[in-house]
Amino acid sequence: MSITDQREYTPPEKDELYDLLSNHRRRYVIHFCKQADEPLTLSDLAEMVAAREQDKSVPELTSAERKRVYTSLQQTHLDRLADAGMIDYDGDEIELTEEAKTLDVYLDVVPEGSIPWGVYYLGLSLLSVVVLGGVWSGFVPTETVPALGWTAAIIAVFLASSVAQVIQNRRYRLGDIEDPP
Repeated sequence: MSITDQREYTPPEKDELYDLLSNHRRRYVIHFCKQADEPLTLSDLAEMVAAREQDKSVPELTSAERKRVYTSLQQTHLDRLADAGMIDYDGDEIELTEEAKTLDVYLDVVPEGSIPWGVYYLGLSLLSVVVLGGVWSGFVPTETVPALGWTAAIIAVFLASSVAQVIQNRRYRLGDIEDPP
């Protein structure tokens, strides 16, 4: 039974959320529940998590692999998620709550082979300082492109980067991508 049914709900603190998301099984539960159109049974969820962990398809799983994940979810992870108000769990069916939508803020999924956006913007800012410093000092010629043109170009690059980041963040949200992070 969900803890939210038994007492008044208090949203978890940021540290609690990071602790909650620090475990891959809990992230997988949230991911698979977000992908589902209806509540998942504990058995189905355990199979999906076990298949992901073992990098196998569900039919390839052994009963021991299924049981190990089932027991772990039942005894530990689902109760933690329910206590934090992220899922409703009645003993067999698991469903995300509205509160689970707040978790997207805490997950910055960086696709393999890319750099985090913070590092990207730091590099872009440093490059902008060098270019504008060159324009200001006269090192960068302003006959062909005026100083205002360099400034407009830098703003355009930041704008395009911001749009790309928003699109990527929406594409790589927990539950929206094939494999959970």
